[in-house]
Amino acid sequence: MTEAMHLVLIIEDDQAIQHVLRMLFEGNAFRVVVAQSAAQGEHYARLHRPDIVIVDLGLPDRDGLTVIAAIRLWSPVPILVLSARAVEAQRLAAFDQGADDYVGKPFSAPELIARVRAASRRHVRGDLPMGRLELGEIVVDLGRRVAHHRDKGEIRLTPTEHRILETLTRHRERIVKHADIIKEVWGPTRGDARSLRVYIRSLRGKLEKDPCRPQHILTELGVGYRLVVNCDSAVEE
Repeated sequence: MTEAMHLVLIIEDDQAIQHVLRMLFEGNAFRVVVAQSAAQGEHYARLHRPDIVIVDLGLPDRDGLTVIAAIRLWSPVPILVLSARAVEAQRLAAFDQGADDYVGKPFSAPELIARVRAASRRHVRGDLPMGRLELGEIVVDLGRRVAHHRDKGEIRLTPTEHRILETLTRHRERIVKHADIIKEVWGPTRGDARSLRVYIRSLRGKLEKDPCRPQHILTELGVGYRLVVNCDSAVEE
């Protein structure tokens, strides 16, 4: 797919920003559709099947987080949040709902275009691992983003937990540095080691037989984490 074929859906109610974004993307050979509300954005996402979605969190009818969650129910399309909300908890909430990246307002036009192109490339070439990942009694369908325990049934993982697991899976049996995980999951200037530790602890609680003595998601002290698929024993941090 050439860049000229890429369709960007912009979900933004501020007309001045709409105009700036339209000019920016059309000037860089993208096609553009603009929605002015959450409801219209969800409708246009199904109607136009865009290649990337840019959504503001402060929409007039509903929070933009609901748009991300609704689209994620049926589509893996890259979603980039463009918002003036700068609180870390709000950024993490956007990633938890399934956003791929987060850019704050006011934004740098070259950086925004670069992030959109990067997200599009990752999606087109299929960076997400596919197939089944077996961790003891737990099976994760990476393509469908569903996890099941053989006896206890479905395990609910947040989108961010899935993204971390997918990152570790791409480099299974190898150490992945903290900074590299953060860059892949939250972007080059988002996220931090503390947030990563919180999500790793949550993943272990859901996927490890004994979270205090993990056998699959291992800590490499001072460096990062390593995913071990088949193992008999492991050492905790």
